[in-house]
Amino acid sequence: MVAVLDVRDLEVRFATPDGTVEAVNKVSFTVEPSETVGIVGESGSGKSQVFMSVMGLLASNGRATGSVKFQGGEILGLPRRELNRIRGARMSMIFQDPMTSLNPYLSIERQLTEVLVTHRGMTGREARAAAVAMLERVQIPEADRRIGLYPFEFSGGMRQRAMIAMALLCQPELLIADEPTTALDVTVQAQILELLGELKRGGKTAFAVITHDLGVIAGLCDRVLVMYAGRIVESGPARDIFKNPQHPYTAGLLFSMPRLDEAEATRLATIPGQPPNLQRLPAGCAFNDRCQYAMERCRVERPALNAFAPGRMKACHLAQL
Repeated sequence: MVAVLDVRDLEVRFATPDGTVEAVNKVSFTVEPSETVGIVGESGSGKSQVFMSVMGLLASNGRATGSVKFQGGEILGLPRRELNRIRGARMSMIFQDPMTSLNPYLSIERQLTEVLVTHRGMTGREARAAAVAMLERVQIPEADRRIGLYPFEFSGGMRQRAMIAMALLCQPELLIADEPTTALDVTVQAQILELLGELKRGGKTAFAVITHDLGVIAGLCDRVLVMYAGRIVESGPARDIFKNPQHPYTAGLLFSMPRLDEAEATRLATIPGQPPNLQRLPAGCAFNDRCQYAMERCRVERPALNAFAPGRMKACHLAQL
């Protein structure tokens, strides 16, 4: 079976007045049909830039190299006209801030129907009916009336639902969700996660969920990629990652999360130090100066991402954590 998304040796570089920023370094992974893959890491780890490259949305000073195949066809470096036939129709993205992603000057109706008119050739009336049905599917009440409103007239949760509706209108084969619950209150976060879970269970769309929130990963994802300083440092099934992390950075992220299943409140652990400067990455492991297990080898030799168990990989010189 052909992977929905197959990324190989992806590198992303940004030219700045202070030098080149190495945002993504030799990243490889796949997203299989109907699979939900979570990409987790601190801010600046490169997780969003991976998928901005996939979507062809890098900033003007950015350059991506490597290979990105969608349903077996190479899309990295495709001319904009050809890429536009895929984006929105077969591959969609939910951005982390719906207020800046939705056009404030256009009604929700105009923004949703335009997708169907452009990619599906529907008439205005057909597109409106389909858009109302999708708004109802994402649980926006009185969708037939509210579709005529503007983004500023929607609450934060409703704007996020509208973004999800827009992304799903053409029934894409891949849906990328970039921090889908950021800036939402906890009640709305739970509603959005429940909605994404229902969409995952009810269709054939593959999901890639970008987040720094391990709770989102635990609730939605089949498989997890952990990124640090532009590289994947650990990958595997979500259950295995949470139960038995094998990279010190993954363990640090998990131990810094509050848990509800502990009998007594415990002091949260922290990861000391700061992520490295992506303009001057260290010669060895990028995590070595924050790692309690670091040895001399870690400072001079960059660990490769290797398999250590069925379905699991890590980039660490430690044989066992």
